[in-house]
Amino acid sequence: MRNLTIVLAAGLLVSAAVPALAQQPAPAGDPKEAQKKIAMCEGCHGIPGYKTAYPQVYHVPMLGGQQAAYIASALHAYKAGQRSHPSMRGIAASLSDKDIADLAAYYSAGHK
Repeated sequence: MRNLTIVLAAGLLVSAAVPALAQQPAPAGDPKEAQKKIAMCEGCHGIPGYKTAYPQVYHVPMLGGQQAAYIASALHAYKAGQRSHPSMRGIAASLSDKDIADLAAYYSAGHK
């Protein structure tokens, strides 16, 4: 009976801790910090009308003025392999959650 009580108590503690861990807020983005990180973006996204030819001809979207949540979501999707552009997947894989938040804050503020 004592072992059952210990197991039940441990289960309750774990079940209470899991939601708290899952609800950790995303890091706040800092547009000033992003200025140190945008070079990898500007090579394609900073050229008006730019089209990439790999893996197919694709119009590269401008990032300035996009919503921060959209940019962060897209970068996380590339990082997780849920979006398929190989260059973006490679770049996103190198980004931390803080990097993504900083870039999203920078571009959503209207920077081009």
